[in-house]
Amino acid sequence: MNCLLITGASAGIGLHTAESFHKAGYQVINLSRRRCPLDFVTHINCDLSEPGFIEAIGPQITSTFQNADKIVLVHNAAKLVNDSAIETPSNQLRDVVETNLIAPNSLNYFAIPFMQTGSSILYVGSTLSEKAVPGSFSYVTTKHAMVGMMRSTCQDLAGRGVHTACICPGFTDTEMLREHVPEEAMASVAAMSAYDRLVHPDEIANTLLWAAENPVINGAVLHANLGQIEN
Repeated sequence: MNCLLITGASAGIGLHTAESFHKAGYQVINLSRRRCPLDFVTHINCDLSEPGFIEAIGPQITSTFQNADKIVLVHNAAKLVNDSAIETPSNQLRDVVETNLIAPNSLNYFAIPFMQTGSSILYVGSTLSEKAVPGSFSYVTTKHAMVGMMRSTCQDLAGRGVHTACICPGFTDTEMLREHVPEEAMASVAAMSAYDRLVHPDEIANTLLWAAENPVINGAVLHANLGQIEN
């Protein structure tokens, strides 16, 4: 039995990823505050920003992991706020770090002992994992750090048959994007891709499935953005 444990599969990339892995024969477990609307997904309600969340939900996952031949852990959930390095107090940054970095580490710490050869840890990064724009200080900071976490995980798992990768979507047509980009600006955002359109969540989901099944990309950062035009 193959198992996908994913965070934030209630919408957007996470939702489509859950569906893609299910079609490939995986049992899917979602961790999020909002319920995943797919009937075949086992939903475990939790708040990734709460320290100690894994202790509360771990027993609900253990039996599945013990019977899994392969585990894929996808760190998809993330917090995005519009903030500035000049005006962001540390307690606000700490809140974003808790969701975007500490929660993935907690899940890694829990899941790795169960992972057999062929398993993988996949991080959903961003174009902003390797560049920056104004007004996204905490998101840029944590997405850069996520790349470091992925590369460190790769090195420390050497010899165990478990691979890692960071998939970095470009502008993807999700609720998160539409919450932060006004509708009248959406055409301009789409025009920033070489294909003059937004990435579809299915495209990222299928890239994650491919990454899970191809250990040759161990330690890689893969940009999935349709070729972003740099000005």
